[in-house]
Amino acid sequence: MEKNLFEWISFLLQEYGQYFWQGTIVTVVISVLGTFLGFAGGFLIGIVQSTPVHDDDSSMKKIFYGFAKKLASVYIHIFRGTPMMVQAMTIYYGLRQNGVNITPFMAAIAVIMLNTGAYMAETVRGGIMSIEKGQFEGGMALGMSHFTIMFSVVLPQALKNITPEMGNLFITNLKMTSVLNVIGIAELYFVTKTAANTYYRYFESFLITGVIYFILCAIASWVLNIVEKKLEGDKDYELAAEYISE
Repeated sequence: MEKNLFEWISFLLQEYGQYFWQGTIVTVVISVLGTFLGFAGGFLIGIVQSTPVHDDDSSMKKIFYGFAKKLASVYIHIFRGTPMMVQAMTIYYGLRQNGVNITPFMAAIAVIMLNTGAYMAETVRGGIMSIEKGQFEGGMALGMSHFTIMFSVVLPQALKNITPEMGNLFITNLKMTSVLNVIGIAELYFVTKTAANTYYRYFESFLITGVIYFILCAIASWVLNIVEKKLEGDKDYELAAEYISE
């Protein structure tokens, strides 16, 4: 007797449940490590891009920042302008053909990191530029260096502004790990293909995977909403002006 939809789903979970679980773990680990490393690199590049160079600065500073900004611009354009699947194939097989014994797992993290860093750099630059120039000028008037102003005054505010975009990038990376199956990573999409090809039950197999991705993204959204609310601070405050007027 032919199994119905729910019977096939139950059967696939019994036969391949541990593989779905392992694929989910690999997907989450790659997403988390690659995304947070990309955040760190993106913040650094965004800060370099937004650092002003004045006419009275030393020649060494002008040369360093000029070169760094050009290099960052090329990197951003390359990784924002090419598909992640192409990047994965190029990095993994390109390195191995040139004698670098990189594993698929490390290549996957590198791809996520570099891709995230490119998008994050522009997000950070935009967040820094959104802060009023008067805060830079006030810090300079107090004798603070540019980097002291950046890390003590500007970045905490910019971080609050760009947190939603950081969350969107992480959720995107959770889903985009599926393209990394082209380099042999046994993530969720890869193990789903194995189950589907064994019994030729593609709809049921990918329905299970779709539910898993949905749950992962829902959990990530819930956590990020909590983080955003924490950054916003308490709403139950009273303005000092009310006490002054009394």
